[in-house]
Amino acid sequence: MPKCPLNLANIEKAAQLIDPAFLHSPQYEDGTLNAALGRRVLVKVETANPIRSFKGRGADFFARSLDPKQTIVCASAGNFGQAMAYVGRSRRIAVQVFVAHDVNPAKAERMRSLGAEVTLCDGDFDAAKDNARQQAADHPECIFVEDGAEDAIGEGAGTIGIELLAAGTFDTVVVPLGDGALITGIAAWIKDHSPGTQIIGVCPGATPAMLHAWREARGMPQVPAVTDMNQPTCTIADGIEVRVPVQKSVEKMKNLVDDIVLVDDDALIEAMRLSASSLGLVLEPSGAAGLAAIRRHKLTGERLATILTGSNIHPQMLAKLVDSARQEMYQQRRKNPVQL
Repeated sequence: MPKCPLNLANIEKAAQLIDPAFLHSPQYEDGTLNAALGRRVLVKVETANPIRSFKGRGADFFARSLDPKQTIVCASAGNFGQAMAYVGRSRRIAVQVFVAHDVNPAKAERMRSLGAEVTLCDGDFDAAKDNARQQAADHPECIFVEDGAEDAIGEGAGTIGIELLAAGTFDTVVVPLGDGALITGIAAWIKDHSPGTQIIGVCPGATPAMLHAWREARGMPQVPAVTDMNQPTCTIADGIEVRVPVQKSVEKMKNLVDDIVLVDDDALIEAMRLSASSLGLVLEPSGAAGLAAIRRHKLTGERLATILTGSNIHPQMLAKLVDSARQEMYQQRRKNPVQL
């Protein structure tokens, strides 16, 4: 196997240094979930922390190398910005986050509440990233931080791999794939300690840019496009919606990831409902991508694991899910009235 693109010693170091609020997240099998999926699946819940996502691990480990006089500048769909805001506040480092015009308002408000300066940009996430990069170029005290490009962020995320293998080995680990830091970190550790485990990434069907970039990097034939990449696209999975891949990230993950599958929005909604009904957990669409892939695709192995990566759901989506659940409950009661 080619040399690991991340430093495994740093992943071990991160497991000792990262804020305990982000480490040792719950991981378990649930009988109801297993029955619904028709196989054994361990879920790792990365939502029970101050920012409700896995991003705090990598952000915390990365920020330990910074000078407090610096200002962190980044772009975010929401969760990465919250992570940087959280560690910035704890280390007294100023944080500026550039976001797209249609950012989840709840995520933007949480970034502000954690002390970040949030700048709304015209255009999409990539336009926000361009603005962030320019801000750092214009101000010497600023450092532009690109999630996926920084090794330390992936190494912090790799601590999830250490914790997963503490529960035994798996045939397959299914990981939501956005910028690539999470899957690279997890895969780096697991491939070194359990080389027979398959690492599967999950992208939205509407924005398969990471799938295409990964296949190109490996010299593989391209799969038929499910969308016209020259046209604006939209997916409810804003946390893993990537239109312009981070090439450094693609290069790091190309020999660590065994396959990448696509899921559409309907599959994500089904997985969110399944999580709520079986686990009692409300996930954002990106956070449920692993469950969606396991439900929709014939992934190999008897024992699988996936990471529930975030629960910062858009307020309107949460309201619709609650209303849908209410209507279903009323219908069931009409069909099967309770006999007193």
